[in-house]
Amino acid sequence: MAGKLEKMLILAFDTSEAAEGGGIPEAKDKFEALINPETYTLDYKLKFSSSGQGQGTSGKQLKYEYTEPDEISFEFLFDGTGIIDGELRTTKGNPPIVNDEPQDSIADNIKEFKRVLIEYKGDSHEPRHFKLVWGQNSIFKGRVTEVSINYKLFKPDGTPIRAVAKVKFRSSIEEQKRAAKENKTSPDLTHIRKVKAGDTLPLMCYQIYGDPKYYFEVAKKNKLVNFRFLTPGTDLVFPPFEKTVKPS
Repeated sequence: MAGKLEKMLILAFDTSEAAEGGGIPEAKDKFEALINPETYTLDYKLKFSSSGQGQGTSGKQLKYEYTEPDEISFEFLFDGTGIIDGELRTTKGNPPIVNDEPQDSIADNIKEFKRVLIEYKGDSHEPRHFKLVWGQNSIFKGRVTEVSINYKLFKPDGTPIRAVAKVKFRSSIEEQKRAAKENKTSPDLTHIRKVKAGDTLPLMCYQIYGDPKYYFEVAKKNKLVNFRFLTPGTDLVFPPFEKTVKPS
């Protein structure tokens, strides 16, 4: 027996912490697809650096640095022609339909779409965080990084009545949680840390390498002019060091 059709939801939150544990009641806003997507694309990227090429070898060895945040992309269809009825909405290959009511223009629908997904929020001083939910499944958590709208059909006076919006989300899991998830505790791997109030470079080096004296090499790697004063919110790279490299 077929279950109840669940619509995909995009829930908006003010913080990544709220998106992590929140649901529909806690969401500040939401967007519901009138038709569920046939496909969506998940991208996973690994960051490597090329080590020096040895004499007589044919290529450089790739050395793993870190895993970049995951990305997911969708396409959303806006249609104001009124020709998409209940039967056609189930046709394979169609992206989610934002609106299928006959209307003079899709401008208001696109305006609302942009308001939810990319509008700057004065209270949090940034666009919102999102959780993509389909039925009981949480598909993705992250931020909108790209939105492109392709207008495809117009009235004789140039008024758009059909468009496809391509949207890309990028995972916004805090670095500490991502490192824990990947079990990246080894000083032999590259770490990226966000400076918090009260952090010092020797302290951060001690937490990663077990030795605060690596601060000088880390300062050079990040091109810090004054390593004694770190700006909260800044991302710092802590590279792996060969065992032959001694801290200053």
